[in-house]
Amino acid sequence: MSDRIVLRGLRLWAHVGVLERERRLGQWFELDAWFEADLAIAGRSDRLDDSLDYVEAVTAARRVAASLCCHTLEHFSEQLMDAFAEIYGACPMGLELRKCAAPIPGFDGTVAVCRSRP
Repeated sequence: MSDRIVLRGLRLWAHVGVLERERRLGQWFELDAWFEADLAIAGRSDRLDDSLDYVEAVTAARRVAASLCCHTLEHFSEQLMDAFAEIYGACPMGLELRKCAAPIPGFDGTVAVCRSRP
């Protein structure tokens, strides 16, 4: 299947990091996610019920970010994937979760994990 719903650049505030101050203060993360689905039916019918409602994914990601306190991007991403699977079932999906300001001296880029589920 090649059809996908894609979310790009969803900013999330979460309490995630190996350092205690990262978990205590929180920081920004950015999420891209995709969900495979047959979009042809919705393309013909123009009905949201025939597609995947991406508002549900955005809402779930915000809920996970607001309630989570953990050490790793890997755990954060697993919680996001579980939340998406609760909404959409076992559809193929993937994500890239970026930490916007990693506390690495002299490093001003981002770090990320990329995950997928068949």
